[in-house]
Amino acid sequence: VGHCHPDIVKAAHEQNQLLNTNSRYLHDSLVDYAERLSKTLPEKLCIFYFLNSGSEANDLALRLARQYTKHEDVIVLDHAYHGHLTSLIDISPYKFRNLEGQKEWVHVAPVPDTYRGLFREDHEDSVTAYADEVKNIIEHAHKRGRKIAAFFVESLPSVGGQIIPPAGYFQKVAEHVHKAGGVFIADEIQVGFGRVGKHFWAFQLQGEDFIPDIVTMGKPIGNGHPLACVATTKEIAEAFAATGVEYFNTFGGNPVSCAIGLAVLDVIEKEHLQAHATEVGNFLMKILKEQQLKHPIIGDVRGCGLFIGVDLIKDQAE
Repeated sequence: VGHCHPDIVKAAHEQNQLLNTNSRYLHDSLVDYAERLSKTLPEKLCIFYFLNSGSEANDLALRLARQYTKHEDVIVLDHAYHGHLTSLIDISPYKFRNLEGQKEWVHVAPVPDTYRGLFREDHEDSVTAYADEVKNIIEHAHKRGRKIAAFFVESLPSVGGQIIPPAGYFQKVAEHVHKAGGVFIADEIQVGFGRVGKHFWAFQLQGEDFIPDIVTMGKPIGNGHPLACVATTKEIAEAFAATGVEYFNTFGGNPVSCAIGLAVLDVIEKEHLQAHATEVGNFLMKILKEQQLKHPIIGDVRGCGLFIGVDLIKDQAE
């Protein structure tokens, strides 16, 4: 919502003067904030865990998925990056390929990129073709006696090149993953909170009939303040709680963080930032497409709201 936004600075300052404590102590703002966030999400995503960073959120999502499914393996997209913790480096091809390589419980699916990818715009059904790649991975894993805990994906792959997956891809993948006893995790850390303009969450671009099992949030959630969140269903949360090992995060959801989180939501609403992202994004896409007509080095211009990719190429035909 902008550097040092006065409303955010004020919310942090006022709460700092009253009380900041760890989350063993109950505070109304925790509930108020969870309630407010829940209004932006589908009804079944009604349980919230607050943390300090996107990496913490993705690590918890992994734990939730494994506890709920009792499976271990994870499917990710090629070039993905999900965070800096050891558990997340392991599911980030962008990182692990330069480090210790791929673990046996990690499976890498091709990015559903219709410009550069395996199946392109001229393919008769790229959605099914890309989803079938995930189905094949699952079948191959099962033959090896492995079981899928989760399909872990950024709603719009960012590090992988600002990719816009074709609509319907998530629904088909979720079908294969659920059939295998796994869950669908949508990482909204870079793309959530109205950045795509027409929707508050990027996974909503896939259509109203698609709902992930777990959603992770970070980065814009606190406008620079360390704050993150995992939203999930009652069933998954109950399976997690059933271990008897409660989840605790000292500063996750502290009163100052919640005051800031609420203020961010207020500003997004009050200043019509979703409409702004749509308007500015459309304008930027328009002028980039004008440049594309002039310069053969620009192969593709794609995006939604203020999530935009420009593909620079050497050869138009290839």
